[in-house]
Amino acid sequence: MTYTKSVTLAVPPDEAFALLTEAERLRRWQAVSAYVDLRAGGAYRWTVTPGHVAGGTFREVEPGKRIVFGWGWEGSDDLPPDASTVTVTIEPDDGGSRVTLVHEGLDEQQRAGHAEGWEHYLERLRTLAATGEAGQDEWAWAPAELTPITAAEAALAALQPLLRSLTAEDRPKQTPCEDFTCHELVEHLFTSLEQLGAMAGATVTRPGEGSLEDKVSVTAMQTIDAWRAVDLDGTVTEPSGRELRASFIAGILPIELVLHGWDLAQGTGRPLRLSDEVVGYVRTLAEDVVPTGRGRSFADEVTPAEDATPLDRLAAFAGRTPSAA
Repeated sequence: MTYTKSVTLAVPPDEAFALLTEAERLRRWQAVSAYVDLRAGGAYRWTVTPGHVAGGTFREVEPGKRIVFGWGWEGSDDLPPDASTVTVTIEPDDGGSRVTLVHEGLDEQQRAGHAEGWEHYLERLRTLAATGEAGQDEWAWAPAELTPITAAEAALAALQPLLRSLTAEDRPKQTPCEDFTCHELVEHLFTSLEQLGAMAGATVTRPGEGSLEDKVSVTAMQTIDAWRAVDLDGTVTEPSGRELRASFIAGILPIELVLHGWDLAQGTGRPLRLSDEVVGYVRTLAEDVVPTGRGRSFADEVTPAEDATPLDRLAAFAGRTPSAA
């Protein structure tokens, strides 16, 4: 069966093509992360929502006009990567663009599910083209199955809009971590992500160019993907040779993203929006991790305000005091 949908975008065809194919722009409307090798025979891999990864191969690429790519889902027996075909055409339309998406090779149930998905994301694409921002994706808000991996992806999805809003004026601002300005905190986060990736057996490389959001997103997803391949019921080895529970180390990843996201939000006065479900899950991970790091990575627990949000209470458990206080 086939699904077809057209939308009109308030941008010219070349810009529409960029929104559909560039990783940094895909993260604004359709993906938590996106790897794109944009050429015939090149592969792509998009974490659409936490725990759900689409992938396949580009079959045809006509810049500004048309892309054809295989579509499927990692871990799916019914529709694995490249098992169906998506064709997107872009045409000029009254000063903007008309984008038509055709998804072929689906059975009836798959068509129904993908129709819902494409309707949701094409509307976000239309909003992005019209306003420059699609907002946080509600489908990435609270993963149905929370694990250290999906929690880290949900935290990254929440952190990305904040990172996009930062400017050079925010770099010297103080965060609740007394040792770090906003710039220093981000540098610390990069180091943490690289070290956590190494614990999962990966060499994590920070991009040398691009926006701050792009650098953090690409670095974080390298680390997340490395941990996706680790058996969390097993152990990992520290550089010193000591073996630790893999689940314990994996739990540090979403804690780092959530707490340092909170630090940046406090330091810059910008919002960080995370679902109570994700915050609650990360709190359970923190109860295992934070006490072992007090006096080093974490200060003593502080008393939160009576009206503190779950996120503020998590920060207080980790020894942080809101900047406004």
